[in-house]
Amino acid sequence: MEYAERFDEVHDALYRWDVWAAAYLIGGGCSDDSFMDFRAGVIALGRQWYERVAAAPDSLAGHPDVFQVLFYEDVNYAASGAFERITGDADAFYEAWRGFSKADPENQHAVDMGEDFDFDDHSEMSRRLPRLAALILGSNP
Repeated sequence: MEYAERFDEVHDALYRWDVWAAAYLIGGGCSDDSFMDFRAGVIALGRQWYERVAAAPDSLAGHPDVFQVLFYEDVNYAASGAFERITGDADAFYEAWRGFSKADPENQHAVDMGEDFDFDDHSEMSRRLPRLAALILGSNP
């Protein structure tokens, strides 16, 4: 439960327009569900890359496997999978999680996504994410 709590914290911290824009560039578009998977993929890259991306999503342009390692859906279910392996009950995790997360009202907070902008505007994407835009759109930073 503590892992799930921490995962949600770092996952939620990436719920920002600038990170979504990076996912949009890398994925050639990015739905709500895909953005969940993208954030999970960033977490799966490890602490060093997570911190880089949280500070500057454009830093993903420097990752050697930027097009291959992101959008990693299974990471979203690591806690429930571990819980199932331990308890043998696939459905018990969600009930246990609801009880655990209600015990911590601080866990329920709104996320500031920052400034929204047009992901289809190449000049705006080049201004906000110059390295990724250069890599993907062929724009000069």
